[in-house]
Amino acid sequence: MIYFGLTGLGICLGIGLAALGGGAGIGRAVSSALDGTARQPEAAGNLRTTLIIGAALIESLTIYALVIGILLLGKLPTIEKAVELFKIVGGNG
Repeated sequence: MIYFGLTGLGICLGIGLAALGGGAGIGRAVSSALDGTARQPEAAGNLRTTLIIGAALIESLTIYALVIGILLLGKLPTIEKAVELFKIVGGNG
């Protein structure tokens, strides 16, 4: 039965850490792009293009984590099935 609890915990932690990492990565990329633009304003167009491509790649990894979390969510039992399993394990069934 601990399998279901650990699966739920893994889903929550996986999606949360992916969102945290994605946010930190995009924040750092934007910071570096703004710093580069401030140092060399004529390169702003190239930096913007590179920033958008990098942000898209970072966001795609976060979306992959969300998709994996949704797939794992399908592995959890329904409430009725979980109650039935608890009764069997507890000896009350």
